[in-house]
Amino acid sequence: MTQEVRVRYAPSPTGHLHIGGARTALFNYLYARHHNGKFIVRIEDTDIARNIEAGELSQLDNLKWLGIDYDESVDIGGEYGPYRQMERLDIYKGYAAEMLENGTAYKCFCTPEKLEAEREAQKASGIAAPQYAGTCRNLTAEEVAEKEAAGLPYTLRMKVPADVTYEFEDLVRGTVSFESKDVGDWVLVKTNGIPTYNFAVVIDDHLMKMTHIFRGEEHLSNTPKQLMVFDAFGWEYPSFGHMTLIINEDRKKLSKRDESILQFISQYKELGYIPEALFNFFALLGWSPEGEEEIFSKEELIRIFDVKRLSKSPSMFDKQKLMWMNNQYIKQLPLEEVVKLSLPHLQKVGKLPETLTEEQAVWAEKLIALYHDQMSFGAEIVELSDLFFSDELSYGEAEQEVLAGEQVPEVMAAFKEQLESLETFEPAEIKAAIKAVQKATGHKGKNLFMPIRVVTTGQSHGPELPDSIALLGKEKSIARVSQFVKA
Repeated sequence: MTQEVRVRYAPSPTGHLHIGGARTALFNYLYARHHNGKFIVRIEDTDIARNIEAGELSQLDNLKWLGIDYDESVDIGGEYGPYRQMERLDIYKGYAAEMLENGTAYKCFCTPEKLEAEREAQKASGIAAPQYAGTCRNLTAEEVAEKEAAGLPYTLRMKVPADVTYEFEDLVRGTVSFESKDVGDWVLVKTNGIPTYNFAVVIDDHLMKMTHIFRGEEHLSNTPKQLMVFDAFGWEYPSFGHMTLIINEDRKKLSKRDESILQFISQYKELGYIPEALFNFFALLGWSPEGEEEIFSKEELIRIFDVKRLSKSPSMFDKQKLMWMNNQYIKQLPLEEVVKLSLPHLQKVGKLPETLTEEQAVWAEKLIALYHDQMSFGAEIVELSDLFFSDELSYGEAEQEVLAGEQVPEVMAAFKEQLESLETFEPAEIKAAIKAVQKATGHKGKNLFMPIRVVTTGQSHGPELPDSIALLGKEKSIARVSQFVKA
């Protein structure tokens, strides 16, 4: 590839970084890095009514957190700025004037009320996709001047060419074509002088020398409009690739209103997900490597990323797979990092104080170590470790079945005696105490271990039993066993 690859992610600051946006940014990033090209983040902020204050910051901060670094943007600059569209209005104004001059655009003085009535009339006559009727398309220079002199507001519309087929090779979908007759004369610049998306995006992509445009398939229908603008100036098209939809487990298009899935990257960050795991997971949403391997480092993904392996089928967002993948990454972390990831969640819900004593810090580290290999995300420690903070245990069906065993009272009475006799309450001593119960009662295996586990922890499954009992502490462990024995 002789020409330097330049790709972009161009979010609108109308919301926070979303799953779909993160996936789009990631594929552009991987393509740029694979080809030693440039990845640019451009802010498309012309929808001023819907922009939110923290939208831009959320986009940039969460991209960086995910490990998607960029070469040019609003915060680091670059030779093709400004990188906010609202700071480029004079640029768009110049190109709009040029389109008026070369006859590819015209001024439209139709009022919103007239346009709405037109749309309704077309719908009533059975037209499913109403188009602008072209009322102002052939106004004479004198008529235009007269309306302007009267102070009538106007938009700038594209003079859509007749009987043109727009065809391009989509990097994901292959040959795609559109007929110009299916696209009405659309608005390039609104009455307030702000360009519409399909006009501004072409000016920016051309001036910023974008070579490839990777985006979601919802943008596919925008492509013919954008090709018209490229043609109006005689500019070369970039290569387009439209990625398939992300769907939920019900195979419905993922939307920001879908409450079954966490939608925003900040939510995963707050829950204690690993950015490298999300990076890995998003890379497999609509792209597949060769072979069966699913765990890749960023460097490996950059090296093996091949646009030919982008999927043509919708990609399912599998929550369980994400949790599994995040767990794989947590397992590889040093315990110190897992403590940093999960301890704040115990403190946030008040199970541990904000400031820990040295003894509390040691205890918390041991607690988290118990669940190091089990945790799928940092906040999960709260639920996993609940047994250590509860005063009352409630037994489920499986646990009640264990406690119904005829040997249980004998085992627990013997275990109570052993616990009370311990001078040091460490895992090794507790293990020896359980062994002593086996010797004293003759019960072993599940008949021995399961009742002890259920009575002390309330659960039939869990981490190493001696470690769990040691962390509970002597007083709480004896209290739980005593309560059962008395009952």
